[in-house]
Amino acid sequence: MELNAATILVAFAGVFLICFMKGAFGGGFAIVGIPLLSTVMDPLTAGGLLAPLFIAMDLYALRYWKPSTWSKPDLVLLLPGLVVGIGLGYFLLRDLDHRAIAILIAAITLIFVGLWFAGGGKVIVRPRSSPKAVVAGLASGVSTMVAHSGGPPLAMYLLPLGLRKEVYAGTTSLFFTVGNMLKAVPWLFLVPPTGNVWILMAVCLLAIPVGVWLGWRLHERLDQTQLYRACYGLLVVTALKLLWDGVSGYLA
Repeated sequence: MELNAATILVAFAGVFLICFMKGAFGGGFAIVGIPLLSTVMDPLTAGGLLAPLFIAMDLYALRYWKPSTWSKPDLVLLLPGLVVGIGLGYFLLRDLDHRAIAILIAAITLIFVGLWFAGGGKVIVRPRSSPKAVVAGLASGVSTMVAHSGGPPLAMYLLPLGLRKEVYAGTTSLFFTVGNMLKAVPWLFLVPPTGNVWILMAVCLLAIPVGVWLGWRLHERLDQTQLYRACYGLLVVTALKLLWDGVSGYLA
């Protein structure tokens, strides 16, 4: 990867956008910043760059998403599946076709959001389900490892629970803090950073405090309905990005 002014500016903007999303929504929408990075580096290099940065972002975001904002009963159900899913995702990334996984996740997400809009876009509270939580954690672990897109499976489990907006954001934040810590080592094995990547990583660290803080200020301004609508809208953006990645990979 060539290190020049354009690469630094674009990578900084991409990391800033991801941090903003973490501050506003807790976690799960990192993929919205990845298209920017892909304009100046290949996807694997971008994954290797982001893996350590995600840990720094998440730990800083926990300044705002304190333990009082975590849904502990849901995390107990979700985290074991996440751990197993990340392990599966590592082998899928090495040996299987991740394009098909991206298309499948995108299709399921679009159906989920479509059903929500068809139902009038209302927050309908459904009871907690242990089997659904385990499946969501597993699917999120696989997709976060393969495509940095663990948000859709987790959101499809958490959003119907009707959690308070700060609890939704705090729960997703802790969930992805654990996930990003676990997947950093496999990514570093897959794509060992070069000297230029380490330099770029250090520069991008400067985007974290302001990005997370501005996102958190937006979260404070949104009410419950607005935040949930924004999350469903971001799911559409995430799904379309995954669909594009999968389909274009076959056409290339």
